[in-house]
Amino acid sequence: MKKMVSVVMTAMLITIPVTSAFAGTDPVTVKERAQVLASKLLSVSGASGVQYAIMDKGSIVLSDNAGVYDKASKAPITKDTMFGIGSVSKMHVSAAAMILADANKIDIDKPLTTYIKDFKMADERYKKITPRMLMNHASGLYGSHYPNSLLFDDNDTIVHDELLTKLQSEHLKANPGEFSVYCNDGFGLLEIMIERVSGMSYTEFLAKYVSTPLNLSSTKTPRDQFDRERLTKIYFPTMNQALPIENVNTLGAGGLYSTAEDVTKFAEILMGDRTDVLSKQSAKAMQSPEYKRGIWVPEKTNAFNYGLGWDTVSLPEFDDYGITALSKGGDTLNYHGFLIALPEHHISMAVLSSGGSSGFNGTFVTKVLLEYLKDQGHIKEILPEKTFKPALKVNMPSELLSYAGLYGTKDSTINIEIKDGEIDLPAQYGGSIPEQTYVYTGDGQFKSKDGSATLSFDKQTNGKTYVKLNAYTNEGLGQSMMVFYAYQKLDSNPLQQTTKKVWENRNGKSYYAVDEKINSIFYLAAPMISKKISVDMDHGYANGTKIVNENQAVNAIQIPIMAGRDVFDLNFYKEGHTEYLKIDGFSYINEDAVQPIYEGNDSFCIIPSNGQAIWYKIDEKSANRVMNVKTPVSGGFVVYDKNGMVVNFSKATNNHSVVLPESGMIVFGGKAGDVFKIELKNK
Repeated sequence: MKKMVSVVMTAMLITIPVTSAFAGTDPVTVKERAQVLASKLLSVSGASGVQYAIMDKGSIVLSDNAGVYDKASKAPITKDTMFGIGSVSKMHVSAAAMILADANKIDIDKPLTTYIKDFKMADERYKKITPRMLMNHASGLYGSHYPNSLLFDDNDTIVHDELLTKLQSEHLKANPGEFSVYCNDGFGLLEIMIERVSGMSYTEFLAKYVSTPLNLSSTKTPRDQFDRERLTKIYFPTMNQALPIENVNTLGAGGLYSTAEDVTKFAEILMGDRTDVLSKQSAKAMQSPEYKRGIWVPEKTNAFNYGLGWDTVSLPEFDDYGITALSKGGDTLNYHGFLIALPEHHISMAVLSSGGSSGFNGTFVTKVLLEYLKDQGHIKEILPEKTFKPALKVNMPSELLSYAGLYGTKDSTINIEIKDGEIDLPAQYGGSIPEQTYVYTGDGQFKSKDGSATLSFDKQTNGKTYVKLNAYTNEGLGQSMMVFYAYQKLDSNPLQQTTKKVWENRNGKSYYAVDEKINSIFYLAAPMISKKISVDMDHGYANGTKIVNENQAVNAIQIPIMAGRDVFDLNFYKEGHTEYLKIDGFSYINEDAVQPIYEGNDSFCIIPSNGQAIWYKIDEKSANRVMNVKTPVSGGFVVYDKNGMVVNFSKATNNHSVVLPESGMIVFGGKAGDVFKIELKNK
């Protein structure tokens, strides 16, 4: 899994540094140097604690930590403290699939329907999806079924149990195998396949065939029985206390807990060093450049290049030393991990953190590993960071003007104008690449003023034209590089007047989730639990989807790598006079149907028989008053301010009294029939 909504893109950014971390400092040993960098990691990322380990030829040669296990007690992290490892878990489910392949229980190039008989979709192309395509992100699936996947103190398997049902009504965004783009659902399907073929739960399979032979005593799923006090505490920026335990219930995609030492031990099978668990042939197959099978950004040097499970099978900064490096990053909302393995040297390093991001962790791992390689004599020196010259603008050929026009990415469209050889683009990847102007510098390239980012246009073999960005960034720990397609050129989609009027009424409206369990971690911020509709009336698109009629808009994006991940269709329907939006089988209620909370002193809120959450607005009659709620055990409520930030989340804080903010929102959730007794009083 990854961080969600706007956080997702930052979370999945693989950051690759290219400089020594310790120039001008005096620490002597690699351990001391790593401690210096770990302190800096905490400072720049906001993480509360970090744990890291290096394994070299089967032995742990470095195991350390920084920060705290618990902010309140200041208790330290130890080597046995457990963390969620997010999408690093994808390596475990991929390895599990390859273990079945070693046993001739599956063929990764046979249709998935061979092993999951009831796997069906509303798109005949699904029959061509293979286990290999799930592992290399080339299945063509839309991306992720996030709702009810991240829960506080709850290992409910609903997201696993309903995945096949949800997919039955969905289509593919591309032909299976056409290109790779990050896809969590593929690893959920791998999890199901392993269960069907092995006849045991994924948790049981992992314990028997991976954790036990490798002695991974700290690697668990939320379904395992273990001491939850071993899990480091997690925090949210707007809350002072530690949050309840986070359960990521998409186990194959991102649900494991582990320690840094365990992750490095696990990496032995990925490097081909434990053939009693996974054959050397399968380990090598996982390291293959799978991304080359389909459409891909043409650059040889790129921080994104998928293997089977691996995010990257050739990290550029290790390429500079003639060393093959494999990497996998992972993020939940609160936990973050990163693993790098160097199979030629039989070395691996993992870092796990509470807070921060996998991007920062990836920078940390790379820097420390380079220091370790230098210390061991594998490399002579650490190369300096790239430097750039300011962009020198030249006259632009007029034929490049043909690239101007409508472009789209997940959730938005943009009209790209080329004026006097200049292009303005908004910020990319959560601001890692800032909003800026790119000027034409020759050879079909536009550069940022400082020369660190390059924009160009690619027409790919699928007939699509893309905006390509090649950028270097530095966010405090060191320099990072990436090459990716940011936008896809779209055709205008003129709307009939009746259709246009309907969508005009939706433009700018927010729709709020009603199917999410009230202990969902997504409630930590309203933007993660709602959808704001943004309609491009001039071109006939809404949130990057192509409007096809008054109540439906379908995905139009086919972008390799990251910008095309987790796409969706928009489907609107009515129950009585209330309009709902359905995405990936989950419903959201129109803000116009959300009523103000009753301003009287006493009232009730009752969860309906369908179990859907109930939303209220906070108007001027209830704002700045104290709300006390008598809450059923299975129920809870969340209060947001006008900016969508949490004021109180009862399942996280156990606080049932709150001052209602002006123009905020409230949501109540629980089991069908749950009754909330609400008291409003003046301060």
